[in-house]
Amino acid sequence: MNIGQASERSGLPAKTIRYYEDIGLINPDRSDNGYRDYAVADVHKLRFLQKSRGLGFSVEECRQLLALYEDKSRASADVKELTQAKLTEIDRKIRELTELRRTLEHLVHACHGNDRPDCPILEELSEDRAI
Repeated sequence: MNIGQASERSGLPAKTIRYYEDIGLINPDRSDNGYRDYAVADVHKLRFLQKSRGLGFSVEECRQLLALYEDKSRASADVKELTQAKLTEIDRKIRELTELRRTLEHLVHACHGNDRPDCPILEELSEDRAI
């Protein structure tokens, strides 16, 4: 199938499919005229990549997951380890975002939001603290 059909079946834009090919995540065959010829297995990989990216895995993590998926002698512990690392990273980001939210919420509540020029938000942002 051509890239348009692969795009339709995988749900990914043709540009993304070309990018995945450029970085070696998929390798479609080429027909005699040089056009890409995607197989059902390629579309399956594209869907796999789409789901993996949707779960927050980086391109390199997707490369590792795809390699593990294709390795029939893999240990599921390897897949779990990679996924646990992603979960740990997400938990860290949630903690950071929660703290960021608390700080911004404090600043918003500290500011009267009136016509006066005094603004605790700007004062906080402009404070020089020893690093």
